Amino acid sequence: MRQLAVSNFMAAACICLLAAFTPQKETTSEMQNKVNNFVEVELTTDLSHLSDNEKQMLPVLIEAAQIMDDIFWTQAYGDKDALLSSVNDDATRAFIEINYGPWERLNNNEPFVDGVGPKPAGSGFYPVDITKEEFEAFNSEDKTSLYTLIRRNSEGSLVSVPYSLAYKEQHEKAAQLLRQASQLAEYPPLQDYLNLRAEALLSDDYLASDMAWMDMRQNNIDFVVGPIENYEDALFNYKAAHEAYLLIKDMEWSQRLERFTALLPQLQESLPVEAAYKAEVPGSDSDMGVYDAIYYAGDCNAGSKTIAINLPNDPIVHIEKGSRKLQLKNAMRYKFDKILVPISALLIDASQQEHITFDAFFENTMFHEVAHGLGIKNTINAQGTVRDAHKELYSSIEENKADILGLYMVGQLVEMGELSDKDLMDNYVTFMAGIFRSVRFGAASAHGKSNMLSFYFFEQEGAFSRNADAETYLVNFEKMKLAVNKLAAKILTLQGNGDYDGAKGLLAEMGFTREELQADLDRINQSGIPVDIRFKQGGEVLGLK
Repeated sequence: MRQLAVSNFMAAACICLLAAFTPQKETTSEMQNKVNNFVEVELTTDLSHLSDNEKQMLPVLIEAAQIMDDIFWTQAYGDKDALLSSVNDDATRAFIEINYGPWERLNNNEPFVDGVGPKPAGSGFYPVDITKEEFEAFNSEDKTSLYTLIRRNSEGSLVSVPYSLAYKEQHEKAAQLLRQASQLAEYPPLQDYLNLRAEALLSDDYLASDMAWMDMRQNNIDFVVGPIENYEDALFNYKAAHEAYLLIKDMEWSQRLERFTALLPQLQESLPVEAAYKAEVPGSDSDMGVYDAIYYAGDCNAGSKTIAINLPNDPIVHIEKGSRKLQLKNAMRYKFDKILVPISALLIDASQQEHITFDAFFENTMFHEVAHGLGIKNTINAQGTVRDAHKELYSSIEENKADILGLYMVGQLVEMGELSDKDLMDNYVTFMAGIFRSVRFGAASAHGKSNMLSFYFFEQEGAFSRNADAETYLVNFEKMKLAVNKLAAKILTLQGNGDYDGAKGLLAEMGFTREELQADLDRINQSGIPVDIRFKQGGEVLGLK
């Protein structure tokens, strides 16, 4: 009975807002330019060290990833095939596929296809017409769960539908593939994880599989799969979107990073806030690894591409075991070479361009992910978790925390002698250039909004100056160091206090692009520098077919 009702809810929840999709808003050439802003790169790596069994696993895991991709389409938009068949040129279809829908993710989700209205803040996780007041009044124990959809029944009342039921057929197929891959796996912790993840897809209980994922250390293949991040839910930041990454571990680079995990408790103690705001002890069993990505699917593949992962997100796992920080080296290198270096040549003062280095870019990205595990997950004044207290603002504030604490941590590690022969100015200048790269993602992106906040806070504190004649930026080392500490303390305090109004006020003041910065971003765009990367990926690219 409930299964039949759920299918009706799913049909009623479509966010397609279909109309007559004749002509597109942009001309074909303008749309092709938008597509070209995402430079295509081949997502591949050396697989020669994998065993025959491991190579046989890859197509099976890619098939499971494609199921996550299909589910994410329904969450982000609705009926993918109906949308693609309604447009009449290849460039528009390509741009739709980049954005997983007709809304331009790196342009504040502006619609780029006629007949489509604004993107619903809750994407496909809630009824399009839901209000925040209606949701707050909805009496349901699992309404804020990461793994439920909110739908209307035949009477129009809200109901909560578990993912395992809403996506029953897809989850069952994906679980079957994970079990098939586990039979090929030669590394016991990977076998355990794949089997437990299969069970999680059928039960909506991901804790055991998250714990098992934490136990993997020597696996050549890693697979992140399921409903994970909640960026797509811009209404409340409650609902997790489906995605998958298929990764090949770089053992040599990973071994370089192992020593940093033991330093997490010490780094937590060093944070520039009162003791109450750093009372939680981060797990020192965290893993830092370097990988080459060979397949992205779903949420992580939409719009801007992730270059590092810090998972699991569950605060229970963070406290008991920490988290794993996965650096995606090949994707990172593509972004550095094709985007960050050209931006630096345009906007960073010539005297400081020598400080733009891949090592600094790698470190800033890596310690950003590490920093997600620092600070506290629960408010100090009985307001529950930081996530619950900050509601829809959580992702933007949390990303800013990770940005700033990551930079703070590099400075601490230099002072501790753990990063030898390190010029901290490399990290500061490279971070500054990275702001211009990420701000292009727009206010609809939590990462873009975070970088806007950093930019204007640094400007306020005099951490950089702008040469109006040359239209370039110059970092002030001492003021930047002070600004990093000051912003870190501010963000950690907002989180610890569960200060929703304070977070909202900060983002309202600094979380948007003002005229002068927009002019510099326009110069970047007019120069032809790509906004981001897109992937040519799959078995054929990997030589598996």
